[in-house]
Amino acid sequence: MSDAPVIVEVALNGVTSKARNPHVPIVPEEIAGDALACLTAGAAIVHNHIDDFSLPGSEAAARYLAGWRPVLAAVPEAILYPTVGIGGDMAARFAHVEPLAGAARMGVLDPGSVNLGGTDPDGLPGGFEIVYQNTYADVRWTVALLARLRLGPSVSIFEPGFLRTALAYHRAGKLPAGAFVKLYFGGDGGYLGGGAGGATFGLPPTARALDAYLEMLAGTTLPWAVAVIGGDVVGCGLARLALERGGHVRIGLEDYAGPRTPANAELVAEVVTLARAAGRSVATPAEAARLLHLPRRDGVS
Repeated sequence: MSDAPVIVEVALNGVTSKARNPHVPIVPEEIAGDALACLTAGAAIVHNHIDDFSLPGSEAAARYLAGWRPVLAAVPEAILYPTVGIGGDMAARFAHVEPLAGAARMGVLDPGSVNLGGTDPDGLPGGFEIVYQNTYADVRWTVALLARLRLGPSVSIFEPGFLRTALAYHRAGKLPAGAFVKLYFGGDGGYLGGGAGGATFGLPPTARALDAYLEMLAGTTLPWAVAVIGGDVVGCGLARLALERGGHVRIGLEDYAGPRTPANAELVAEVVTLARAAGRSVATPAEAARLLHLPRRDGVS
């Protein structure tokens, strides 16, 4: 078992609504307060969406900064990063990222395509769904952007093919500094407004599935974390398995689906308790930045 500090990332909101969980932060003031509570509870990385996906780049960046500035004023070392915009070409989807590069430390890298969704009332794939497309050309474009802006890639792994692509960049020495691999497993709860049948993508959150990914990562030193999309990464036991295998954990109301309506800080505290029981300390934001070899960014634009 590794004794290296655990990096806890919290994904504050995603598309989770107040109807689903009244504790989810939506507007900038709520995001700021929730992010600070999570950092106090032990999170080192905070990821969030804004409440209006239609905003163009500069306006979207301003909306992110409205929630981030109070956080960075209180915790200058906090590691923050946004999501990707929807619609348009890659330049449009990432138009908010460059204006945020003085405040963000990371950026999203999605090295593949996937049907994101769940099941309909009949238990069949469909209902609410998104074809999330990232061509090889899109991946090259994103890698170049993150390298130029000195943002550590948050490498989303929704399916094994995503990891094969990311590892090709890693072997070629082209993966930007600060990469953090996020192994996203598909849970049994509803996702993106889908039915109760759970996510219809990704490997299940089991020991064998985790070990399959770790076999692919063998021989690299890439840091990795587990998350369960449409599930409970702690409750299903995957967080404990990751801690025992030297990994890190992503938690938060973007991903969580379960019988409870916890606040984000409660979910962070659960991981912290689990980590300490496993004999591992919890990384501060400054420690996480060193563990990930994040390029240094100073100031808020």
